[in-house]
Amino acid sequence: MQLTHEHEEIRNTVRRWAAEKINPHVERWEEEEIFPAREVFGQLGDLGLLGLDKPVENGGLGLDYSYPAVLAEALAAIDCGGIPMAIGVQTDMATPALARHGSKELREAVLGPAIRGEAVCCLGVSEVGGGSDVAAIRTTARKDGGDYVINGGKMWTTSGTQADFCCLLANTSDGAPHRNKSLIVVPMKTKGVSVAKKIRKIGMNASDTAQLFFDDVRVPQANRIGEEGMGFVYQMEQFQYERLWGALNAGAMAQRAIDMTVDYTRERKAFGRPLLDNQWVHYRLAEMETEVAALRALSWQGVETIVRGEDATRIATMAKLKAGRLIREVADGCLQFWGGMGYTMDNHVARIFRDGRVTSIGGGADEVMLQILCKFMGTFPKAG
Repeated sequence: MQLTHEHEEIRNTVRRWAAEKINPHVERWEEEEIFPAREVFGQLGDLGLLGLDKPVENGGLGLDYSYPAVLAEALAAIDCGGIPMAIGVQTDMATPALARHGSKELREAVLGPAIRGEAVCCLGVSEVGGGSDVAAIRTTARKDGGDYVINGGKMWTTSGTQADFCCLLANTSDGAPHRNKSLIVVPMKTKGVSVAKKIRKIGMNASDTAQLFFDDVRVPQANRIGEEGMGFVYQMEQFQYERLWGALNAGAMAQRAIDMTVDYTRERKAFGRPLLDNQWVHYRLAEMETEVAALRALSWQGVETIVRGEDATRIATMAKLKAGRLIREVADGCLQFWGGMGYTMDNHVARIFRDGRVTSIGGGADEVMLQILCKFMGTFPKAG
């Protein structure tokens, strides 16, 4: 896909912003295991970066999906994975269904503030015992008058301790698992919403992750996104964006690990010559860069598919599967060339090693990606 001057301006803007406003604070936010989301999102809102492909009437720029794809890659300039991930949740995971299917009133109340960076959004899909298996979620939303009364819990919720709104998937009937769910916007200050705990992780530390409980939480039925019973379908649509975002960002993180490792091995000497002069080192780095370029080509094929208005599920699934495995390979391989320095907590390649691991888990585990692909191939065993 031919990128324009406007695409490159977004990339350059993000890099400058990351260098000046974010990276000087990353070490502290990693230690504190949280970053000030409203402050950071406010800066991004002022730069016009939170609604690149969102409706103009809600404050977005109305551009095609290639622009947020560039943003996903550019965010790898941040010295950790947690902050980009939280931004990706805001732009490509919690709000696509709202932008596409939400009512005018709901978009004005929630999407507009999210685009301006005045509100933090989180996504409530995964549960204890129902992560990658979305059809198995148990949270319910029963009708009572003009309201929904929600009971249940959500797990692994990015920005869950700071969010203003949750885009929640719940069972709104007793029908078939793929037709009984709805997406509902829940203001986090609603009575009955509680943060059970903030979850400690082995990576993505600057991003807060929460377990949420919903105890007789009452919200208007007008907070439902689109049609009742279409939540599973809407969430599958959102997964296209989430998985492509993960592939684009992970690929850019992997490339950054390679670039940093080239610089380090060029300067670091062993046995009287730069490490980079060893054939195994420069050959291995060339192999890894080739794999990253292939991932990027696949990811951008998915971007082009979305821009054409076509379903990108198959390509997004492939890209996400490849990204999760490749960033593990690249980070591990690069870390080895750093020697003991690579095994320290403040090393950026070591942080990519820790942060990148979740790519094979979040947004659907590798095994689920394989199952989806086998269904496309017609090789998945038929039930019964």
